[in-house]
Amino acid sequence: MLEPERYELFSGPAYQFTPDRRDFFKILGGGIVVLLMLPDQAASQESGVSARTGGGTGLPKAAAAWMHIGEDGIVKFFTGKVEVGQNSRTALTQAVAEELHTPVESIEMVMGDTDLTPFDMGTFGSRTTPTMAPQLRRVAISAREWLLDLAAEQWRADSATLKIDNGRVQGPSGKTASFGELTKGKNLVKEVGAGPVSKPRGESVPKVNGRAMVTGHHPYTPDIKRSGMLHGRILRPSAFDAKLTSIDATGVAKFPGVQVVRDGNFVGIVGPEAHTLPRALAAIHAEWKTEPQPGSKDLFAYLRPAAPPPAAPGTLEATYNIAYIAHVPLEPRAAVAEWAAGRLTVWTGTQRPFGVRTELAQAFQIPESQVRVIVPDTGSGYGGKHTGECAIEAARLAKAAGKPVKLVWTREEEFTWAYFRPAGVIDIRSATGKDGIITNWEFHNYNSGGSGIETPYEIAHKQIQFHAVKSPLRQGSYRGLAATANHFARESHMDDMARAAEIDPLEFRYRNLKDPRMHAVLEAAAKQFGWGKSKPKPNHGFGIACGFEKGGYVASCAEVAVDPGTKRIKLERVVTAFECGAIVNPEHLTNQVEGAVVMGIGGALFEALEFEDGKILNGKLSRYRVPRFSDLPKLETILIDRKDLDSAGAGETPIVALAPSTGNAIFNAVGVRLRTLPMVLPGTKT
Repeated sequence: MLEPERYELFSGPAYQFTPDRRDFFKILGGGIVVLLMLPDQAASQESGVSARTGGGTGLPKAAAAWMHIGEDGIVKFFTGKVEVGQNSRTALTQAVAEELHTPVESIEMVMGDTDLTPFDMGTFGSRTTPTMAPQLRRVAISAREWLLDLAAEQWRADSATLKIDNGRVQGPSGKTASFGELTKGKNLVKEVGAGPVSKPRGESVPKVNGRAMVTGHHPYTPDIKRSGMLHGRILRPSAFDAKLTSIDATGVAKFPGVQVVRDGNFVGIVGPEAHTLPRALAAIHAEWKTEPQPGSKDLFAYLRPAAPPPAAPGTLEATYNIAYIAHVPLEPRAAVAEWAAGRLTVWTGTQRPFGVRTELAQAFQIPESQVRVIVPDTGSGYGGKHTGECAIEAARLAKAAGKPVKLVWTREEEFTWAYFRPAGVIDIRSATGKDGIITNWEFHNYNSGGSGIETPYEIAHKQIQFHAVKSPLRQGSYRGLAATANHFARESHMDDMARAAEIDPLEFRYRNLKDPRMHAVLEAAAKQFGWGKSKPKPNHGFGIACGFEKGGYVASCAEVAVDPGTKRIKLERVVTAFECGAIVNPEHLTNQVEGAVVMGIGGALFEALEFEDGKILNGKLSRYRVPRFSDLPKLETILIDRKDLDSAGAGETPIVALAPSTGNAIFNAVGVRLRTLPMVLPGTKT
């Protein structure tokens, strides 16, 4: 079931132009291959829901290989998940190494290649750890048992007396054999079904390929080179939804080797040198037809035009506003496309390789079997790289040029033509008894989405609704989806209810909670922060917030300082307690939590898109404020390891408590409740 705010997965194709069992050993070579037959639950998580979201309504009919041990001893595991900076390559490799009893360095994780990896719906929703890691563990367990059986057969021994240690099978008589020695000369295929898997050990294994990344040797999509490759640029419309009425491209002739490609509203250029293309593109004179569109100044009135009716006596009501923000990935969209004998291969940074394969097949009206998508490790996604427009654009240019084409979006294109985190308006009404127990709760979210909309608090009477609205901007998935907006509104409102009831905000939450896991993260964060033990200094404030999303629980305590002259807000300290079941890798989980907190600072205090009549007005980093090193508070992270629970993903949940805990701290400091993200105090001097 896809969350409603994944708008980009429900929209139509970006472009549409007018024009039996896999032979595993032929592809992979001799050795042994393990196939995994997924249980129904895993299948529903990892299969597509429509052609638009990845093809098919279940698992593909052809079985897919999940592991191959070659005659050379190299162990390869295959997954459709991709690495976009969340460290899934390391986490999955670690899971396999633990079950196969072999060093992490001896395993190669092949990810996101539609010709080689099993079908996967996509890398989103914090699903890699809870769904893919157990699957690969099952494969590794089966392979381990099979290797022991092969050794027992070869040595004529009882497999129960054998073991695998450090990547070698060992026998009681001192015999040892490598995996390659056992698989040499064999072409074996084994299928394995569902079964229990062990919990992760919780060890901090170094990042796979970490040295290559920090030394610049690790290739990303912009590093891909193909023989005879050209470079491309796209002519963008003057505004969203603009229609091309006329074009004069004669000025491009003065740029040697540059070719103009036009297909309906699609116009692009290709040439041998990337640095000449901006000037060649500027030589094209185009006329566009546009229609008036709402702007950012009118946004919230547009999203919820009618004010809510008057509240009943004793009801606390408030409205919260959420601005559109951009993903701002370190690596803008990029793709390299190559046609050969009617078959298309595209290297691109995407979170949905199989979904992009479907989009390419639809755009060019060719079978998906004639399209291959390869995803190099990608410089961040944050939910913003689900769609394949850059891949399609590169493929269209390559088709016209008859040569491979590399297309790398500029930072301005990434800011303007990608999709954005949805804006929203949230109305809340509530009532609290004299004992501090919430008696009524009414929550309406307009446009931003339904993730995290359900309250974790025990409330007798509640009404919670999401209302879809036609957005003036293209919008879609963003880290945490609408959970950030919904938690900001709910946890800010919780503090206002606590103040009205004259109860400490932490105690007020405890009184209305029955979930022991939420109670545990609140208690851990408050204890580390020293909640209630001291009062903040002048112009400083303390705030607390908690939340639940994607199987994880988080609580944050924040300290802010407000400059009395400039009114600027500075986060001084953030304590975050996080629990996501059994921990896979503590060091990398800490990185995930802290990365989410830092990213959350932007949406809480700085980030907002400005637009008018279909044009982005601040589409460059010089005008769009993201967190800087000088903005970073002291970060303290507490991890609660629940070995008794399955692991949940951690890529999104830690972001949701930062904005409300910061807002609550601002109120504590200056007595002003800020109900719009980003939060800016009246009279702030920039």
